[in-house]
Amino acid sequence: MVKEMGLYDELGVKPDVTEAELKKAYRKLALKYHPDKNPEAGDKFKRIAFAYEVLTDPKKRQIYDQGGEKALKEGGGGEAHNPFDIFDMFFGGGGRGQRGPRKGKDVIHQIKVSLEDLYNGHTRRLALQKNVICKKCDGKGGKDGKELQKCSGCKGTGVKVRMQQIAPGFVQQSQMPCNECDGQGEKIDPKDRCSECQGKKVTRDRKILEVHIDKGMKDGQKILFNGEGDQEPGLEAGDVIIVLDEQPHETFVRKGHDLMMRMNILLVESLCGFQKTIKTLDGRTLLITSLPGQVIKYGDTKMIQNEGMPAYKNPLHKGSLIVQFVVEFPDAKQLTPQRIVALEKCLPPREEVIIPDDAEEANLEEYKESAQQRHAGRQFSQHQMYAMEEDDDEGDGRPQAVQCGTQ
Repeated sequence: MVKEMGLYDELGVKPDVTEAELKKAYRKLALKYHPDKNPEAGDKFKRIAFAYEVLTDPKKRQIYDQGGEKALKEGGGGEAHNPFDIFDMFFGGGGRGQRGPRKGKDVIHQIKVSLEDLYNGHTRRLALQKNVICKKCDGKGGKDGKELQKCSGCKGTGVKVRMQQIAPGFVQQSQMPCNECDGQGEKIDPKDRCSECQGKKVTRDRKILEVHIDKGMKDGQKILFNGEGDQEPGLEAGDVIIVLDEQPHETFVRKGHDLMMRMNILLVESLCGFQKTIKTLDGRTLLITSLPGQVIKYGDTKMIQNEGMPAYKNPLHKGSLIVQFVVEFPDAKQLTPQRIVALEKCLPPREEVIIPDDAEEANLEEYKESAQQRHAGRQFSQHQMYAMEEDDDEGDGRPQAVQCGTQ
């Protein structure tokens, strides 16, 4: 049990969260609350970054679980790093704190993709609004011959330093673009401004990008469009980074190059054989057969080679389709006395049990989960005994149980 849930709640995860789940949760929330997209969510963005930083560090996470944020501060682990640095490291972004040639900010955009898109490949047309250098004034912001003036608010630096207390005894220093000159470091008299861009040096333009989703791409993979970001005078244009967000599928779960699914079969089918069909992600129909006498037990897994996900940049090579079987037992109302007698004749005899003289009678009752177990999230059910945790790892290629849709 953990002492506090605050940082887990910030990312919307449970204390038993895996590193892969932390990455996925951070990615979605960081994109949603980034100040460029959500200017009013600056504090939320910082808390998300702080939570991710602590929970992905085994030492800090252990300290937090045992003593909460107070223990983190006492142990020297409560100092938050620049949340934009974490964001840029995570997404490979540019434009903040970089050395060398100055580059404009990258534009990061997340698009939802289906498992079918990742299996078959797909092309998506994406319309983006971006800044381009004003053609009328060639990015100068004013009429010909009119000189720009150094901004008095930031003394020509384009940024203002802000001190903010993030916790008792902890102050964070951050740099924000100057609001008086829009981060340019210089201003121009209103009467001398360019009539096209109103002195901003850039205008808005609509850009259509064709996003090619190749076969075998995966959740969280990035597609880069070099130089397609916002333009600024004197800076190299930033990039547009497309982040793929795989949506859950009703039948299949992806595990590396493999696809996994659950299939419900009747008890008579598990004992006496069956034929079933599976609809693939590219619209084909697979026919699978279990011969009479090939007993399929609850939780058994079978594999169909070369029917999994195609490998990225090598689509002719595919993983396996792994099928986990769930045996549906007949309802008690169907088991009439006559049928029970017939079943006893067909099935192997019961195991003989020797009952001691001092044996005590005990009643079997329906299981009811306690409040403590519900709070801890430890549910015990027949389905979950075979459930597999879904994460972003490639897996070891061995058949494992999975919890997903039923064909």
